[in-house]
Amino acid sequence: MKTQRKTILLLLSLILISLLLSCSSVRKPMQIAFQPKPEPVEKQQNASVANRFQESASQNPTVVESAIELSKKHLELSEEASVLRQQNKELIVQNKQLGDKIVALDAQLKQAQKELNEANILLIEMRVELNNWKVDILGFRDEMRDAEKAQLEALLKILKALGGEVKVETARGKDAGPTVASLSKPDEPK
Repeated sequence: MKTQRKTILLLLSLILISLLLSCSSVRKPMQIAFQPKPEPVEKQQNASVANRFQESASQNPTVVESAIELSKKHLELSEEASVLRQQNKELIVQNKQLGDKIVALDAQLKQAQKELNEANILLIEMRVELNNWKVDILGFRDEMRDAEKAQLEALLKILKALGGEVKVETARGKDAGPTVASLSKPDEPK
């Protein structure tokens, strides 16, 4: 609204100035050309009058027309400048928002990387503990077999001491130690 008022005020002032200048302008004297044949005065006057109107029409635009054109161009350029200013403001706001998002996402990325590193360290520790547990359990398996074997041998000695009959057999190719025959059931033929 302000730019329109300024444009109108500028246009009016330029029109007034051009009108004042056009009224007080000095006219150039007309050049008289001598012709070999004298023509009647009436024809010369008619021709000069006709030329006067034609010259004014073919001359460059007047000051008023130039001012009007310039004011139109000024109006178009000022509107374009205001549109560009608005776009610039919008881009600045968008740029600031994107900058804020970058800061937030960067912080989240650093936190996620930290948690991932901690999880990897924990996973490595758990794998080491699992391997240690497997080694311990497998090691104890042999010890448990040895303990059970010792227990069976002790039971055999007890049975022999009580008067039981003991047969020594191997089970499936493994050294299972002696087998015990029950006192309550007689041996069945195989």
